[in-house]
Amino acid sequence: SVAYKNVVGARRSSWRMISSLESKNTDSSTLVEYRKTIEEELRTICEEVINLLTKVIENIEAAESKVFFYKMKADYYRYGAEVKVQAEKEKEAEKAKEAYESANEAAKGMATTHPIRLGLALNFSVFYYEIMNKPEEACKLAKKAFDEAIAELDNLKEDSYKDSTLIMQLLRDNLTLWTSQEADPTDEKDEDNNGDD
Repeated sequence: SVAYKNVVGARRSSWRMISSLESKNTDSSTLVEYRKTIEEELRTICEEVINLLTKVIENIEAAESKVFFYKMKADYYRYGAEVKVQAEKEKEAEKAKEAYESANEAAKGMATTHPIRLGLALNFSVFYYEIMNKPEEACKLAKKAFDEAIAELDNLKEDSYKDSTLIMQLLRDNLTLWTSQEADPTDEKDEDNNGDD
């Protein structure tokens, strides 16, 4: 999980930087080629992870593991959607949404303060904001997860306190950022500020 996340994370950062440079540079044929190379690498890695996760999920019974792996599968569909064009992006986004919804369904029996459940809410809300371009839905999901976790904070187990509160802080940071951008639409969205787990 961590190894793939690091490999994909580096390419996502490179893709964002190259895309930004490309939009500012009129003579960008080298940048276009480099961006396409990164996109192809990202697609390949994401497909590999998704295929692996599909096999793993088929054999899992435990709810916590199901949530973790469905969330991971959805995340990799989301990473793929980030670099695809409209029709392909919509297909990837739909698959990501289905996987996030499956994770959400499996998470219903988990504590609202569980780090995996909170991480799911964080990433699902980022998906709504960045990929689906639905800020209201993103805010609604993030706020619900945050509020439910706050209500149960006193029951939080000591071993997961640090992880849970960190993710809750990311949810709150995103809510603050997203609601301020709704109030001031001239603010440019900085994807690096949309923390995801």
